[in-house]
Amino acid sequence: MDQRLQQYEDKMRKATDYLEADLATVRAGRANPHVLDKVRVDYYGTPTPLQQVGNVTVPEARLIQIAPWDKTLIKAICKAIMASDVGITPSDDGSVIRLVFPEVTEERRKELVKDVKKKGEEAKVAIRNIRRDGNDAFKKLAKEEVSEDEIKQLEDELQKLTDKFVKEVDGLVEAKSKDIMTV
Repeated sequence: MDQRLQQYEDKMRKATDYLEADLATVRAGRANPHVLDKVRVDYYGTPTPLQQVGNVTVPEARLIQIAPWDKTLIKAICKAIMASDVGITPSDDGSVIRLVFPEVTEERRKELVKDVKKKGEEAKVAIRNIRRDGNDAFKKLAKEEVSEDEIKQLEDELQKLTDKFVKEVDGLVEAKSKDIMTV
């Protein structure tokens, strides 16, 4: 692949990777430990990822269990979960924290699918912006004695990359939407 195209492919890859990580945090009725990925616990004055202060397990389809390694952290973990956008109230018994996921209504599922599609559209816009930046950069190459044919070829290759990543985004959105609508 042309070196000039590589940087744009890398940027498009980052946009799809970001979308994939973002979609993993959308909860679809089943307990998914990834909804806690963004939760940070105040651990001796340092915001620490929840996975680094305890064991996160999914013993049942709609239950996440957190067993902190340091029992004094239970209140801090509960506080961090409440402050996050997880939307579930934690309950603890002094040694383990439980998050019970309620059954998601049909209406809420449709809202989540809309949200997922919106995130997908934002990723596509980011990819198209990268394509635009690339095309602008290629047009500037004309001043550096690069042939019009070569510039046209670079633009065509960039368009193919854009189409490939847009299709990938559509696939991610479709898969997540299907996952959300599955009862």
